[in-house]
Amino acid sequence: MANQLVLNVSTDFNAPLTKVWEALTNPEIVKQYFFGTELITDWKVGSSILWKGVWDGTAYEDKGMVLAYEHQKSLKYNYWSSFSGTEDRPENYSNITYEVFEIDGRTTLLISQDGLENQEKSEHSSENWRSVMNEMKVLIEK
Repeated sequence: MANQLVLNVSTDFNAPLTKVWEALTNPEIVKQYFFGTELITDWKVGSSILWKGVWDGTAYEDKGMVLAYEHQKSLKYNYWSSFSGTEDRPENYSNITYEVFEIDGRTTLLISQDGLENQEKSEHSSENWRSVMNEMKVLIEK
């Protein structure tokens, strides 16, 4: 992408790292907090990753590839959304990284996303990540 805005979002959980990691990577849990999305991947580097669902009555299938995976530490994938208004071409994919660490039973999740083409899309993504992480927080802290 010609324009490369990077967004960083951080969320703290009153939960152990293992529980946060499970919520990030287990499709059954992801579906409960991530807009009902069906996540399909085996988390092996080089494998595909799909998110399928219906949003506001419109079916979607977003996709990417697992780029890095270090169990209970970090994972990275690239991502293209069918709602992006862009063609499914490599230059239209973002890279998304999750990093987790635990201190005294509290876990911090850092999410970074690059490849955002303008400030409006960056703000939209930031809002979506915060919403998703708030839903995840409610789910795993109860």
